[in-house]
Amino acid sequence: MAKRLLASFVPEHYDLLIDINRKAKTIKGTTTIVGKAKETEIAVNQKFLQVSQVLVDGQPVPFELNQARETIEIKLAKQGPVTLTIDYQAPLTDTMMGIYPSYYDVAGERKQLVGTQFETTFARQAFPCVDEPAAKATFSLAIKFDEHPGETIIANMPEDHVTNGVHYFQETVKMSTYLVAFAFGEMQKKLTTTKSGVQVGVFATKAHQAKELDFALDIAKRAIEFYEDFYQTKYPLPHSWQLALPDFSAGAMENWGLVTYREAYLLLDPDNTALDTKRVVATVITHELAHQWFGDLVTMNWWDDLWLNESFANMMEYLSVDALQPDWHIWELFQTSEAPMALQRDATDGVQSVHVDVEDPREIDAIFDGAIVYAKGSRLLVMVRSLIGDDALRAGLKNYFAAHQYGNAKGDDLWQALGEASGMNIGAIMKAWLNQPGYPVVEAKVVDGYLTLHQKQFFIGDGQDQNRLWPIPLNANFKAPKLMEKADLDLGDYQSLRQAAGKPLRLNDGNNSHLIVKYAPELLDDILDHLNELDHITQLQLLQDLRLLAEAHQISYADLVGLLGKFKASQSAIVNDALYRIASKLRDFIVPNTPSETNLKQYFATLSADQTKRLGWKKQINDDFDAELMRPTILSAALYAEDSAAIAAAHALFKQHSAAKLPADVRALVLQNEVVNFGSGELFDQLLTDYQQTSDPSYKQDLCFALTKTKDTTLIGKLIDRFEDAKTIKPQDLRAWYRGLLANPAGQQAAWDWIRDEWDWLDATVGGDMEFATFITVTSAIFHTPARLAEFKAFFEPKVNTPGLTREIQMDVKVVETKVALVQAEAQAVNEAVTRMISK
Repeated sequence: MAKRLLASFVPEHYDLLIDINRKAKTIKGTTTIVGKAKETEIAVNQKFLQVSQVLVDGQPVPFELNQARETIEIKLAKQGPVTLTIDYQAPLTDTMMGIYPSYYDVAGERKQLVGTQFETTFARQAFPCVDEPAAKATFSLAIKFDEHPGETIIANMPEDHVTNGVHYFQETVKMSTYLVAFAFGEMQKKLTTTKSGVQVGVFATKAHQAKELDFALDIAKRAIEFYEDFYQTKYPLPHSWQLALPDFSAGAMENWGLVTYREAYLLLDPDNTALDTKRVVATVITHELAHQWFGDLVTMNWWDDLWLNESFANMMEYLSVDALQPDWHIWELFQTSEAPMALQRDATDGVQSVHVDVEDPREIDAIFDGAIVYAKGSRLLVMVRSLIGDDALRAGLKNYFAAHQYGNAKGDDLWQALGEASGMNIGAIMKAWLNQPGYPVVEAKVVDGYLTLHQKQFFIGDGQDQNRLWPIPLNANFKAPKLMEKADLDLGDYQSLRQAAGKPLRLNDGNNSHLIVKYAPELLDDILDHLNELDHITQLQLLQDLRLLAEAHQISYADLVGLLGKFKASQSAIVNDALYRIASKLRDFIVPNTPSETNLKQYFATLSADQTKRLGWKKQINDDFDAELMRPTILSAALYAEDSAAIAAAHALFKQHSAAKLPADVRALVLQNEVVNFGSGELFDQLLTDYQQTSDPSYKQDLCFALTKTKDTTLIGKLIDRFEDAKTIKPQDLRAWYRGLLANPAGQQAAWDWIRDEWDWLDATVGGDMEFATFITVTSAIFHTPARLAEFKAFFEPKVNTPGLTREIQMDVKVVETKVALVQAEAQAVNEAVTRMISK
């Protein structure tokens, strides 16, 4: 283990004076750190800083820059209290890390909004510091910049005063370096105050309509009020600013008192935004505000416990939105997003565990695996919540915050607090789930009249079975123990259990435990015979588990083809989500522009036709929550099926509205239909111009979705030419455009050629950022042929030792290999099953 800087020097307070010149693209600063030296040889972090002078207690001393360790190394005359003063300068870069400018246009004029992103280890690019989560200190921030009339500056704390153009801010509470934040430029804002007196604000550039700030302001205010009550711990700062940055690599960042967001995750038009978009934006806001306690007030001791921050915030975003907007059924979103994402990723051998050792700063960003640290981790905490209940959860959290506020904690500290509140040994239960990768499949079958359960690790693709066991909360609807802790469990005489229960066996009822269930054929048939008696989450779970078992070759994928028809009349949005997740996977088994594709499109028509007629393209007076959410799912299937009535109806809708004013819930599909079936170079150019000029982030996403569907190779070439033009496609949005073209059979070759030809440019533009590796992830999610597998390996395997990319490359090679093997093994059977279904 590398020695932490905190072991030799403990900062207590920082005075930061930073002078930023946007025109010259420079940063000049003086950092004064008051702290305690435990040794005579100490170091503080820096990266890309040109250090001109180091003073120790006012006297200049020699120093060395260690670029490999990203440090300034200093020798002291003695241990004890010390004051370091460091003068430096650095370039102001466009990397979206450290201090950086965002770009936007207002009335044709290019403007800048400067902001910060210091997580994970980018504070050291802005000022010298001990850039470790446990090195908490107080900060006094002073910022000077090339200020113009009408500009605003905001930071973690309220501004105190301005002297000679320098903006001084109130001293912060004790906090980690990665949570320091500030921003300046021309901004608009809307403010409100919580019941407890916290001032809440939403800030954005003036490119946006004022009404786009209203939704976020309402959610943020109510979320803080909810958390203060749920955590039974007051929000500790005077304000909570929410800032939309035009250029922002992450989705959002929980800087204490100044939370930063991508515009798409904070701002929306209240008059024309889809319900699903509102739900997503609300969960992003509540996720970041959950962090103000869980992550900011109490912070993980080191990055190996990143889950302690992220998994908890991921669960709390749903718990809070459910309290704020119970009519949104937000836990259903959890079941269609977090659960399948975690189950898919966690089934590949070689996946990281939730708790993962990490030392090298270049590797820290790589552990931000959304499917594991966020989705799986939150599923595990949902499992804990269901075991102990909300009363014990709240009592444990209150004690956890009281014991560790303004300090750091480890996972064991949380389990101790929850265990004391619940009377359960939560730590013992959770150790296996956190420290072991993967999850179990529980096989249920009847042997000699007895109902038996067996657990083993579930793999999609080749996996090395290491006889891992988990303490599994069974949540059975038959008489059964609360936990299954061994490999095998005999529940007793099956017929007696079945008679007593009066319904088919169900395990993991509610789908809260991180596992899947494989029922023996007779048990599965019993469930399917009572399908209409099952609640919607159970139906979703059944389809989800069968899909995963099919991907693992444990059942035939062809068997799912006939099964989907049993669910096609469901009016549940989440059941349809699971149904069409399987149906879309069937596209891997066909070759584009062949009879197999024609047959599959007909199969999609049999699944979607009745629902398409029922729902239509326009909201109806009698629409319920599910109808509003499932309409895009059904209409997308109808367009794939080349349903002539659906195509004509979408075209008519397009002619009735300007593109931007189309109903937001179907706008992306209407635009797709227009581009694919009625497209022209003129329309394409107009929509691309709209993309450049609009400030509506939701409309931008819809345009990207539609334009990347074009079949015209000339227009595909036009898009590729814009990939490196930041004035058209911002680097933060490039992955969506790349993925869109790669998923388009007509655009796949061009997109794949681009990323291979321009990898060095991509690395220089977004490399070193936690989003960089996801370009590999999205590629592996689409490739499924032997030829693409060979090309994928040829390109990425030579890069396998690149810091931060190693695990992703190794994992994604397995992902593509597994899909290729599945298609080769099952294509004939799947296509025969599709043919049988359309000939009925």
